[in-house]
Amino acid sequence: MPIATPILHTEAEIAAVAFDADGLVPAIVQDDETGQVLMMAWMNEDALRRTLETGRTWFWSRSRQEYWCKGETSGDRQFVRTARYDCDADVLLFVVEQEGRGACHTGERSCFFRAFGSGAEPGRV
Repeated sequence: MPIATPILHTEAEIAAVAFDADGLVPAIVQDDETGQVLMMAWMNEDALRRTLETGRTWFWSRSRQEYWCKGETSGDRQFVRTARYDCDADVLLFVVEQEGRGACHTGERSCFFRAFGSGAEPGRV
């Protein structure tokens, strides 16, 4: 079973993150073992702090207006191994050890399982 490990960070690093007008920043999640992009979700400052402090991914649900820790319902948990921010500090990247089936609520390993031109059924799933 993977172990959650807090991620070292400074207040200056958190203060440098460029949250949008709604107080959110996109967070990309990537598989540590394969490099595959698993998902993208939104974080506010508190979700970022929870993620760094617990070593588990926490997000802000825009539709439900609540925090969610990935895998608490599904069992498909994510254990953060590296946390990064881009050159503009307006996108976050979390490299994780993915437990369970995968990151997507559909049961797919990645939320990015459909390709343009592949014949996959378009639209929300």
